[in-house]
Amino acid sequence: MKPDFTAHNSTYIEINAVLQLLLVNVQAVLGDLFIGLYIHGSLAGGGFEPGRSDIDFVVVTESEVPELLLARLAAMHKKITLSGMKWADVLEGSYIPKDALRHYDPANSHHPALRSDGSFAVDHHGIDWIILSHVLREKGIAIAGPDLKSFIDPIPPGDLRRAAAQTLQAWWQPQLIEPTWLLSAEYQAYAVLTMCRSLYTLEHGEIVSKPEAARWALKIVPEERVGLIEKALAWRRGMEFDRLEEVQGLIWDTIGKAKVIRDQGLGTGK
Repeated sequence: MKPDFTAHNSTYIEINAVLQLLLVNVQAVLGDLFIGLYIHGSLAGGGFEPGRSDIDFVVVTESEVPELLLARLAAMHKKITLSGMKWADVLEGSYIPKDALRHYDPANSHHPALRSDGSFAVDHHGIDWIILSHVLREKGIAIAGPDLKSFIDPIPPGDLRRAAAQTLQAWWQPQLIEPTWLLSAEYQAYAVLTMCRSLYTLEHGEIVSKPEAARWALKIVPEERVGLIEKALAWRRGMEFDRLEEVQGLIWDTIGKAKVIRDQGLGTGK
């Protein structure tokens, strides 16, 4: 029996069709390795915005995907991306063994991934996977498979703060020196909304959608940051966004907030 995707948070018929196509093809390639297909990110959390959001997924497997299947998965994803179906080109996801999903382990963090540019390879999954795991556990949608809470341990607020702070240091601080990624309009808008969510997580030890965090941030940031956040909230693919210095300023402010949180000892797992 084909799953009824209309029973989930997606109200878009085209998205339901893409998810069904993805499920059928993933099951065909993985066979007995397949445990479940799950949606997370904005589509699961209620912040999905057509023209800005990706469709984020995770495939849970019994064990690590063997090398002999990687080429088949890559070809399958390329075929879906080029299918011409609406939303097929904004799929982004990872294939994670169930044992690696329970808690984040840097020593077991290289897994197959469909990247945002459509390429497919084994990628390192950084400390931000603590945040993604929390979202999966608390808000993930099971397209097929058992409840994710049986696979992922609860993640305390302190660990979420620590993950947010370390992600700022490992990924975003280098963008202040060599802003290669920040040269695109899409990534500038993404960076602003991500900083808003990082600020929210650092303050509250919780994860909310980027738009919700941005609306919260509008109430607490200095006045000179308000226009930048409003522009990021309004941005859609194809629109201009060229405010590099302001974006880097917000990143710097957020890193400073993380250092304050660290000094206060709030990122200790409590």
